[in-house]
Amino acid sequence: MKYKIAILPGDGIGPEIMAEAVKVLDLLQSAHGLSATLEQAHVGGAGYDAHGHPLPEETLAVARSADAILLGSVGGPQWEKLERHLRPEQGLLGLRSELSLFSNLRPAILYPQLADASTLKSEVVSGLDIMIVRELTGGIYFGEPRGIRQLPNGESQGYNTLVYSESEIERIGRSAFEIARKRSGRLCSVDKANVLEVSELWRQVITRLGEEYSDVELSHMYVDNAAMQLVR
Repeated sequence: MKYKIAILPGDGIGPEIMAEAVKVLDLLQSAHGLSATLEQAHVGGAGYDAHGHPLPEETLAVARSADAILLGSVGGPQWEKLERHLRPEQGLLGLRSELSLFSNLRPAILYPQLADASTLKSEVVSGLDIMIVRELTGGIYFGEPRGIRQLPNGESQGYNTLVYSESEIERIGRSAFEIARKRSGRLCSVDKANVLEVSELWRQVITRLGEEYSDVELSHMYVDNAAMQLVR
């Protein structure tokens, strides 16, 4: 089977990193049997400079037809004064929403050889192996209404809406439960259910979903405590 891989170098250090990634792919093709077609396209600031938009239609078409996407990075000071919908970051958010890329996996692994290089004591950090599953297409990044408005007293007010539907919570929950099954069989759901109604619904849905995954040990933690525990 021949795969199609979209190469989106983006901005800043992105092109430099992507050039090395392409060398790895070339080696995999020449020496290890990978069969792939690489197609490059602009995104972010590079997309704006080339096509007047951070996620050009040409790039979105390439991404939609690909089996995998390699993305470098987006953004830079030269584009910060653009209108919000034209800033490089909108290219990244657009890819997430248009392709329904809702489950973001952030592994944190400490290899034994690097234990002494950590700023934490080696006996504390040794064996670190965490997979953080982050929801990407709902919540405050995409919630409506949003904007900056003028109040009757003449003061400016910025506002964003944090919103999650039951189905959005359930699909990221299933993603996390399935990953937990392949790892230690433990899952910690992080929320702010003591303060936010959105998080209250989040906990309700995740708890109900946990009944389907009885082989996974589910726990809940408030986000401020979770941040402290990660540092510890």
